[in-house]
Amino acid sequence: MDFNLGLFVLENLEAAGVIGGYVAISIISFSLIIFASRGKIEGSGQCGPKYLQPIIGALLGVIPGCGATIIASTMYKNGKISFGGLFAAFITTLGEGSFVLLGASAEADVASNLKAFAIVNLVGCIVGIIFGYIADFIGYEMKPKNISENAIDNHKEHSTLASNPIRDFIEGAGFYLLLALGVFLLPGSIMALWGGGISSIEGLTVWVTILFSLISIIYYLSDRFLHGNHDCSYKEDVRSTLAHSVADISLVTTFVFLGLFVANFVIDVLVGAEVFNEWMTSSAFSIVLIAALIGVTPGCGGMIAVAAAYITIDNFPIAALIAAAIATSGDGIFPLLAANKKEGIIISAAGLLIAVLVGLLILGF
Repeated sequence: MDFNLGLFVLENLEAAGVIGGYVAISIISFSLIIFASRGKIEGSGQCGPKYLQPIIGALLGVIPGCGATIIASTMYKNGKISFGGLFAAFITTLGEGSFVLLGASAEADVASNLKAFAIVNLVGCIVGIIFGYIADFIGYEMKPKNISENAIDNHKEHSTLASNPIRDFIEGAGFYLLLALGVFLLPGSIMALWGGGISSIEGLTVWVTILFSLISIIYYLSDRFLHGNHDCSYKEDVRSTLAHSVADISLVTTFVFLGLFVANFVIDVLVGAEVFNEWMTSSAFSIVLIAALIGVTPGCGGMIAVAAAYITIDNFPIAALIAAAIATSGDGIFPLLAANKKEGIIISAAGLLIAVLVGLLILGF
């Protein structure tokens, strides 16, 4: 196999930029809503009553694609959904695997299987709601600071630091560039939530997404190593609100790129297509375990591969497809790990365990 590292990096930068585009939608939207509310929806106030949180999360998760889980991660970060609701969303989601089963995937040219799509979503939704309620019953809860509190604390801690011309230039230019590129990507990012795109500017969009990722990485590294991860220019205005949003977007996009790079390298390069096909034609028991392990890998690559295997390989057990679907968190895991690492690890580990148990249970029937 010929491996082109440069092309591999560009492909992952492009994928990270696509994800960063709709991450920007959710982060900026929530930040501006919070700013406009002047604190009315900040704090621990959730969207909907406590007893409906797992159902709300499951309904988000059942939406095809990864956009809903990214929004769920943003909601959780801002205290708008409970941990049980977040957990339900991640258990329920099929990520980009939805589009494979719907026959609308750009990454897997296979026929649709609407029956499998309906079954997997129904089982995932039921399991997600059940374990979402269990998580809320146990009482695990993050107590996040709201945006204003974080900004004020950062301002107090950083107000005495000297100006850095390099940092100031990177952050000033990066702020406007990321906003401008985000506006350009906005229509396509909205369409990408459902597997679509704008064909007339497809070539240009590829380079814009790569540029978006590169600028995000540079911006994040500047914020992390030159700026000390603080913001010394906090004011209660739109400019400051957008600055905090851009900082969050750059962090998430950077972690998305790193996660995609590692996950895709393992699946596509270290494992390879031939070994993967051998795994997918082993015993049913082994397939369930392997599918769950592949599904839990960060990103959508694993779920796409398992969904394609289900459609193309004869007698592939639907129990394995369900296990992979429950285990997968799709691309939504990246912003969660970036902002709430502990919760991301808990969801991935617990989701894998539940996926194996449910998959083996279904296999037994």
